[in-house]
Amino acid sequence: MGHSNISIFVPHAGCPHKCSFCDQHSISGAAFRPNGEYVRRVCTEALERINSPKDTEIAFFGGSFTAISRDYMTELLTAASEFVGEDMFKGIRISTRPDYISIEILDLLKQYGVTAIELGAQSLDDKVLELNDRGHSSADVVNASRLIKEQGFELGLQMMIGLYGSTEDSETATAKQICLIRPDTVRIYPVVILKNTRLGSLYQSGEYRTFEFDDVVEMTASFMEAFEKEGIRVIKVGLHASELVERDMLGGFYHPAFRELCESVIYRRLIETELENYGKVTYAEFLVPEKNLSKALGQKKSNISYFKARNIDLRIIPDRKLRDKLIIIKTR
Repeated sequence: MGHSNISIFVPHAGCPHKCSFCDQHSISGAAFRPNGEYVRRVCTEALERINSPKDTEIAFFGGSFTAISRDYMTELLTAASEFVGEDMFKGIRISTRPDYISIEILDLLKQYGVTAIELGAQSLDDKVLELNDRGHSSADVVNASRLIKEQGFELGLQMMIGLYGSTEDSETATAKQICLIRPDTVRIYPVVILKNTRLGSLYQSGEYRTFEFDDVVEMTASFMEAFEKEGIRVIKVGLHASELVERDMLGGFYHPAFRELCESVIYRRLIETELENYGKVTYAEFLVPEKNLSKALGQKKSNISYFKARNIDLRIIPDRKLRDKLIIIKTR
């Protein structure tokens, strides 16, 4: 089943920190601030157009939902809760900080029909968290995750790759610790460096140097494979395309099809592994599910070019009935 949300963005009005990567003033100053009536209108319109509301959640995003004022939070939740139940949406999803989770808050969220909580963990390396002004520790992530799972909520963790001070080893260690926490879902956000942020200033001064783009794609693909192996659903990879990103980006790892770039790497690795069983070959044919054809080919047929450079002619054939990722049918 696909992941489906009715997304409502709540500006960072309650966020107690200005993280290195966040243009908080710009976002909170310019973004629309939803109220209860707006939530009711959005949910009413969504019910009219969605065929399977029981597979859909009302989602409050913005990163600090439980840090906004209690009155404002309950206003939004009261409105959303009216649309949860039989013949309506299956629940409410929120995104918040790991240091704004407690038993009292979780009890309140449960009263209003919240079913899933995502934590902006970003990193589980305390040095990286401190360098990027996160204002919480890795222990806060672990403790909040435990409470959320114990209270019966679906747990999501958000990971940000390429923050100031991070290394490939620290990113890998974070991914491994996420696997140990065993959330239900993960979002992976490679860093996008925006104007009017501390990260932007560090980048422009030359003090902050990022990974190579292709290295981040490879790294992200590895983490996606690791999470999938542990039964953790990766529900988002990379930022949505937006005017804010296009206008204010200074650097980092933005691509409108970032997830597909990573999935193409995963397919390339699967093909390589399969070909290892056949010794030296110069030609190979693979069947792949029809819906995955572009991933198997790679963007601009990058996987075809990759193997061509290694003297292997590759043919990828779509198959409507195939469910496995690929099947080799011919080599020479």
